[in-house]
Amino acid sequence: MIPSKLFNYIVMTPREKAKELFRKFIAPTQQWDDVDGYITDEYNAKQCSLIAVDEVIEALHEHHWQNRLIINYWEEVKQEIEK
Repeated sequence: MIPSKLFNYIVMTPREKAKELFRKFIAPTQQWDDVDGYITDEYNAKQCSLIAVDEVIEALHEHHWQNRLIINYWEEVKQEIEK
């Protein structure tokens, strides 16, 4: 659970951030179907969201980010996407 003092710096909960990322990847992963029009590809949107979060976490580790609360936040975002 994210400590309340971290919310001074983070506007969204991990669940809200996960939903936002997922929504951002829905349109780019849609596929055209001649009968039904655009079809939402939720699987690929989820995979893209997970890749984005993994990149953030990896960048934090590579730059020796010392604030474990931020890393925990992004790990919780990843858990929310995986649900």
